[in-house]
Amino acid sequence: MSRVGQAGFSSAAPGSTVWRNTRPVTVGLIGAGVMGADHARLLSGSVSGARLGGVCDVDETRARRVVEATGARVLPDPFALIADDDIDAVLVASSDPTHEAYVLAAIAVGKPVLCEKPLAPTVDGCQRIIDAETAYGSRLVTVGFMRRYDPGYVELKQALDDGVIGAPLVLHCVHRNPANSPGQPSAAVITNSAVHELDVSRWLLGEEIVEATVHTPRPAAAAGGTADPQLLVLRTASGALVDIEVFVNAGYGYEVRCELVGESGTVELGMPSPTVQRRAGVIARPLAMDWRPRFAEAYRRELQDWVDSVRLAAPAAFSPAATAWDGFAATYLAQACVRALETGAPVTIDLPSRPKLYEP
Repeated sequence: MSRVGQAGFSSAAPGSTVWRNTRPVTVGLIGAGVMGADHARLLSGSVSGARLGGVCDVDETRARRVVEATGARVLPDPFALIADDDIDAVLVASSDPTHEAYVLAAIAVGKPVLCEKPLAPTVDGCQRIIDAETAYGSRLVTVGFMRRYDPGYVELKQALDDGVIGAPLVLHCVHRNPANSPGQPSAAVITNSAVHELDVSRWLLGEEIVEATVHTPRPAAAAGGTADPQLLVLRTASGALVDIEVFVNAGYGYEVRCELVGESGTVELGMPSPTVQRRAGVIARPLAMDWRPRFAEAYRRELQDWVDSVRLAAPAAFSPAATAWDGFAATYLAQACVRALETGAPVTIDLPSRPKLYEP
């Protein structure tokens, strides 16, 4: 019997709306850094049906800060947290190289796990997770691609799915950060930042990417040796194009844009700020300086959907949640784009067949 079943969250048919348990889902958090602390705050005050039961971080001081704010307890060993009988589900927000081991440990004891992107930094690591979940026989893994929950992206996808702009032709994406670590590897611009667009492109268009080219202008002065900005040009299986401008040292603030061009119209994300300021001779809309304010509601919705799915012991109907397969695909595409960056030539992408477990 899975740990979920032992906790009282019995299995349910996909799409079921019957609550299996009324007590809160007790979440164990691994990683109490910027993202982990934000998740802890949301779980403790903005997500219904959940409580934070345990926190683990390599820096125990950070873990204790989160515990003091939430009433959880510190568990110094991540694998002990995963195995703890009081923990129903696991949230992994630790450093990227640790993700694979923690996700595999959660699968081994039958606990649902929400893993921040990437699922694993390597394709082989993602494949091992896919194999473990397939052997388990049901989906336990969700990957934290929060843009799927952003109200703007949700409306954009709805417009496409409703046919109001016709068949898609071009998807334009912009992803800008104010600054990044000097000397960051050029590949990290793709694997850390553009990977969000790679996932959301697949989700929005509902098809796979089959070719990638990466173009680089001269590096920005603030890039410190990193190839930044980068322009990714992708082709989908149906022949639609996706262009992604990633600029992680843009200076002025954090900004994400997206416009989908169809055969009979276009749809694009609205302005990130609902207010307009008039001051000092200018009319302006405020911009955030990092991703958290921009996607605060997306993170809240993502966590609520995950907690609801744990309580149901099945994904909610029409959930946009990214599966382990989506995590695999994102890493696979990111690595293909890195090859295109390094070679300067188009790269053909032949994503493996989707395992039956992950079929819609």
